[in-house]
Amino acid sequence: MKGETKLPDVSRAAVVRQFGQPVKIECVPVPSGPEPGALIVKTTACSICGTDVHLSRGNLSLAVDLPVILGHEMVGRVVAIGEGAERDSVGQPLAIGDRILWTHTACGHCFYCTIARQPTLCENRRAYMYENIEKPPYLLGGFSEYGYVLPESGRVRVPDNLDDGVASLCSCAFRSVMNAFDNLGGIEPSEHVAIQGAGPLGVLAAAVARVNGARTVSVIGAPEARLALARDFGATHTFTIEGTTHEERLAAVREITDGRGPDIVMEFTGHPGAFAEGLELVRKGGRYLTVGQLGSGTATFCPSLIVKKNIRVIGSFSGDVKSYWKALQFASAHIDRIPFGKMITGRYSLDEVNTALERMHALQEIKPLIVMD
Repeated sequence: MKGETKLPDVSRAAVVRQFGQPVKIECVPVPSGPEPGALIVKTTACSICGTDVHLSRGNLSLAVDLPVILGHEMVGRVVAIGEGAERDSVGQPLAIGDRILWTHTACGHCFYCTIARQPTLCENRRAYMYENIEKPPYLLGGFSEYGYVLPESGRVRVPDNLDDGVASLCSCAFRSVMNAFDNLGGIEPSEHVAIQGAGPLGVLAAAVARVNGARTVSVIGAPEARLALARDFGATHTFTIEGTTHEERLAAVREITDGRGPDIVMEFTGHPGAFAEGLELVRKGGRYLTVGQLGSGTATFCPSLIVKKNIRVIGSFSGDVKSYWKALQFASAHIDRIPFGKMITGRYSLDEVNTALERMHALQEIKPLIVMD
């Protein structure tokens, strides 16, 4: 093990033992040191994602091996370096004290890793926040004083001009947006983009679409405070879902898109009903990309609409190390012109995690941050 930092025996962490019950702060074992290729970090901050709220309430369609440490948008400082882990995934040297983000694992040898080149679909994938805390290496979640970076996890050093709050955004929300844009393909300067959802992913997507040259960027969502933030991030138009009908929103968006509808519609809402509306919104021959549908809900829509309009429907899940790196690079390059810090709306201690989760659920926060230091 490289470095001289003495590791504690336990780490305080926010643990989910039963869905729908308050998260409890427990002491979880800290490994005595990292295995080859692994790292141990001291978590500095972890922002709250809507997925954290859904998991704690038992509303996810993904498998969860309870009990787990909640949280997956973490940033931390390296405190122990395993043999062979002296560089990050893009070749930058790592030293004790460096801040990093780290990814869910990819095995590197299954069909999806090697042939399909889609590591987010890895057949042997291990995901932080979904792994049982009673099995080594225990610390596989973000709301914890210490974290363990598995050997198969990508890791990227955080640029010095990004604070912990902005860096944490890049660890899930922003990397998912970057992966979505990779799956979508390019944006032409003539193209109109509509974004369903004014949560963190939708707001970040507005910034990327505008920087990438979209002719217009419309964000559809609520409440008004989030739509205002979307405008700060580059949205040219915003439309509220509060007090409006689907038909009214459709007419308003078509009015600014030459009567055809957007060339690209991107869904980041997490509400199943948004899917059918998105298919109506997108123009004939357009692209419809969905990212937010990770819950267990269902939607009713007419499949013939996809055929008659010749729509390309694209799903996008999570993101690999490239997406984390792109998110960090985008934030670092545009930190002086895009107000990323406005998305961090509250800072809480680890002991206040239940309050932060409730406020997130009630849409009283955009991105609460759990601060460990």
